[in-house]
Amino acid sequence: MLVVSLGGSPSLRSRSGVLLDRARHWLHIQGVEVVTFQVRDFPAEDLLHARFDSPKVQHFLQLVAQADGLVVATPVYKASFAGALKTLLDLLPERALEHKVVLPIATGGSIAHMLAVDYALKPVLSALKAQETLQGIFADDSQIAYGEGSAAAQLAPALEQRLNESLEQFYSALARRPKPVAPGLLNERLISARWSI
Repeated sequence: MLVVSLGGSPSLRSRSGVLLDRARHWLHIQGVEVVTFQVRDFPAEDLLHARFDSPKVQHFLQLVAQADGLVVATPVYKASFAGALKTLLDLLPERALEHKVVLPIATGGSIAHMLAVDYALKPVLSALKAQETLQGIFADDSQIAYGEGSAAAQLAPALEQRLNESLEQFYSALARRPKPVAPGLLNERLISARWSI
């Protein structure tokens, strides 16, 4: 299984990034290959000018096409997800998430932003034809404490439990995901099938 994890924060230190790292680590333990992209790793000019031919963008598009699922994490700004993330998602083809499972994750300054996942991020993922978009996780900033020095960040117990439960659902959804059948193979199966009336 291949999962693309996508971080929408422009900052090196971000709470949504902490959750994305935890998710990546959990999936690695399950034997899932995870490739991580951060919006800040893409040249700003490529995103702003929608340079589909950019090598970095091309690499991203290829891995999304190959992936079984995506984990998308973003901070919430002004009741919506990060604009840089929207710009990157806009570079994906219309049906880029077809046959894929998506787990959205968001962090924000207060629970007043909780519905940003449902009303801002999920419609964009749906427009990209995600096969299944899971409930998702919203974390209040107070639930994530940055570690000092090399110490790991700490999650509130309730958040850690919700994250693990969501990742278990994501992993199960990946495992039960129907594999797409190539049109040529489907045609061959129909031709060689024995029909009786």
